[in-house]
Amino acid sequence: MKFTNLRWPMTVSAIAIMSAVSVPAFAEEAAAQADAPATEAASDASTGGGIVVTATRRSERAINVPIAVSSLSGEKLDVLNSSGQDIRFLASRVPSLQIESSFGRTFPRFYIRGLGNTDFSADAAQPVSVVYDNVALESPMLKAFPVFDLENVEVLKGPQGTLFGRNTPAGVVKLTSKRPTEDLNGHISASWGSFNTANIEAAIGAPITDHLRFRVAGLLQRRDNWVKNDYTQTINSKNFEGYRDFAGRFMLEYENGPLDLLLNVHGRSLRGTARLFRGNAIQKGTNDLVPGYDIGHTAQNGDNPQSLDSWGINLQGSYAFGGVGTLYSITAWERADVFSRGDIDGSYPGAVPFQVQTGGDTSPKEFSQEVRFASEKFGDVSFQAGAYYFNQNLDNGSGSWNNANVYAPTSVMHLDNETYAFFGSGEYTPTSSLILRAGVRWSHDRRHSILVDGADINARGPGIGVSTGHVAGSNWSWDGSATYKISSSSSVYGRVASGYLGAALKNDTQSGVATVARPQTTTSYEIGFKSEQPGLFNFSIDAYFSNTHNIQLTAVGGGSNVTQLMNARKAIGYGVETELTATPIEHLQLTLGGSYNFTQLRDKNLFVAPCGSNCTVLDPLVSVNGTRLASIDGNRLPQAPRWIGNATLSYAVPLTETTEVFAYTDWAYRSKVNFFLYQAVEFTGKASVEGGLRVGYRDKARGYEVAAFARNITNQVRIVGAIDFNNLTAMLNEPRIFGGEISFHF
Repeated sequence: MKFTNLRWPMTVSAIAIMSAVSVPAFAEEAAAQADAPATEAASDASTGGGIVVTATRRSERAINVPIAVSSLSGEKLDVLNSSGQDIRFLASRVPSLQIESSFGRTFPRFYIRGLGNTDFSADAAQPVSVVYDNVALESPMLKAFPVFDLENVEVLKGPQGTLFGRNTPAGVVKLTSKRPTEDLNGHISASWGSFNTANIEAAIGAPITDHLRFRVAGLLQRRDNWVKNDYTQTINSKNFEGYRDFAGRFMLEYENGPLDLLLNVHGRSLRGTARLFRGNAIQKGTNDLVPGYDIGHTAQNGDNPQSLDSWGINLQGSYAFGGVGTLYSITAWERADVFSRGDIDGSYPGAVPFQVQTGGDTSPKEFSQEVRFASEKFGDVSFQAGAYYFNQNLDNGSGSWNNANVYAPTSVMHLDNETYAFFGSGEYTPTSSLILRAGVRWSHDRRHSILVDGADINARGPGIGVSTGHVAGSNWSWDGSATYKISSSSSVYGRVASGYLGAALKNDTQSGVATVARPQTTTSYEIGFKSEQPGLFNFSIDAYFSNTHNIQLTAVGGGSNVTQLMNARKAIGYGVETELTATPIEHLQLTLGGSYNFTQLRDKNLFVAPCGSNCTVLDPLVSVNGTRLASIDGNRLPQAPRWIGNATLSYAVPLTETTEVFAYTDWAYRSKVNFFLYQAVEFTGKASVEGGLRVGYRDKARGYEVAAFARNITNQVRIVGAIDFNNLTAMLNEPRIFGGEISFHF
C-alpha cells in the first residue's frame, strides 16, 4: 500500500485525536453549547444532548448502539439534496455506501461495504434494504421514491435482520419523514439553476383538534433536455436527459393517551428520459472518453422515454400498555407502473455493427404487515419480538423497436415473492457500564416465476416458450453484541451477526427451466469505538470482517448482453470506517467521514463471459466448450470502491443577533470501481471527487434564507457505468449546476 493512500485516514485520525486531547481548552465553550445538538442528527435532553438514532427500533444515544450507523439530517441533508438530485446523492456521503443506476431516476442499486447486485432485471434480489417510513421496500422502482421533508437518513452497516422486516445481509438505508406536530410549522423552498433545473419543496403541518394533526409535503423537480441529438435522420427525440418529477405525501396522526395512529399516503409522477447510453464514447485501451468528446451532444437513432407512476399507503399504530411495553403495527401497500425505453447500442446505423432498442413496462405491487412488541425495562432486562409478512407481485413486459419505430413484444415475466418471518431480540445490563444484546430471526421465503416468450404485457397475448421456476427455503439468522461504556461520553462495542438472502430465480426460455441461485448467507464480525462531547465533537471508528457464502452474482452484459445468475463459493470483505463531527470554534462546524473496504471473490471455478470485442480484458481467459470466458477468482466485487471519503465545512458570520451570512461546502470521494464481475481497462471507473458550495444570507427572526449554490463545482466528468457490447458505451455522472435558492420556514 502506497503511503499516499494512507494520508486521508491518517488525517482523520489526527483530527480526532486533537479534538479529544483538546477537550479542556474547549470546555468553557462546550458548557455554553451543552443544550445544542451535537451534530445535525436528532438529539434531545433525555439522552444527554448526544446523537440519537433509531437503529435498534428505539430512540437511543448512538454511543449505546453496537452498530456502525451514520446519520444525515438538518442543513447537511438539505444541501446535499438540492439542485434536482435524486436518491443517488447519498452515494459516498456516508462511509461504505455506493449507489448507481443504469435506468436513471427509476432504478437505484445500493451497495454497503461492497455487497450489492448490479443486475438490471426488475426481479433481481438486492442485499441492501431501503426502509422508508418504517416500510421495507423490495423493488428498486419503489426504492427510488424522492427524498423530501425528511427528519433524517440513517445508514446501518452489516446484517440487521433481527430488528427490521426484510432480510438485510448488507445493511439498511432508513429514511424517516417529518411527522405532524402539535404546532403550526412548515417551509417552502425554491431554486433555479443551469439547464432550467428547478427544485421546489413545500410542507405544512398543524393540529386539527387536540388529538388530531396533519402534515402535507410536496416536491417538484424538473430539468430541460440538455443533451442534443446530432443524428439528423432520427424520427425520435431530438434532445435528451430532461425530466419532470413530482412527489407528494399526506400524513394524518391521531393520538389519544396510549393510542397513536399515523396514516401515510404518498405518490409520485415522473416523466422524462431514461439513462442516456453514449455509444463509442470510451477510448479503446483506456478508461477515458474519446478525445474531444462533448457531453452536451450525442448521435443516435433510437429513443429513450421514461415514465413512472407510483403510490402507496400505510397505517402505523402503537398502543402503550402502562409499565409493560408498546405494541406496534405497520400495514403497507405500495405500487408502481414504470415504462422505460433505451437505445442500448447508443449510436446510429453505420457507427455500430448492430442495432438494439429495448424496453418495456414493469409493475411491482407490494404488501407488508409487521407486528412488534417492545417491552419496558424489567430490572436489567428488556426485549422486542415481532412477526412479519411480505408479498410481492411483479409483472415485467419487455420488447424491442426497429429503426422504423415499430414495437415487437419479446416476453412477459410474472413473479410471486413471499416471506414469513418471526424475529426477536433481548437486552441485558448486568452493570450500568455493560449492555449485552442478542437477537434471532426465522425466515421462510418462496419465489415463483413464469415467463412467456413473445407475449405482450398489455395485450396478454398467448406467446410461446414458457419458462417456469419455483424456490422455497427457511433460515435462522442471529446476532450478539456487547457494549462497554468507558464513560458517560464514550464506549466500545463488539458485534457478531449473520444475514440471509433467499434463493433467486432467472428465467430461461431456451431450456424452459429457470436458473436458480442458492441462498446467500453472510457472517459479520465488528468492533468499534464511539465518543461524543455535545457541542464540541463526535467521533466513531469501527473495523469489520465479513464472510459471505454462496454469494449470488449476476453476470451482466457480455457479447450477447445477457444476465446470467450464478453463485460464487464465497466472498470476503474487511475494512475500517470512521466519522468525525467537530465544532472547534463558535459558528464553525467540520465533518469528516471515510471508509476502506476490501472485497474479494474466492472461487477457482468461477467464469463469466467478457465483452464481445474492443475491450482489454485483464483476467485470465479460457475456452469452455468453445466459449471464451474470463476467470474472476480473486476479483473485487463490482461497484465496490476501496476508498470512500467525505467532508463538509460550514461557517457563519453573525451580522446581528438574528441575521448572519454563511458558507457551506461539501466534498465526496470514491476510488476506482469495476463495472462488471470481470476486469477490463475500459470498464474501470476512475476515482471521482465531487464538491458543492453554498453561500447566502439568513434571517432567523423572519425565517427566510437566500443562497447561491453550485453542485459538481469542478465540472468533473466521469464514466460511472457502461454497456459491454462491441461499441464501448458509457454512462456519465451529473453535470455541473449553478443556481440560486430562496426558502422560508415558519
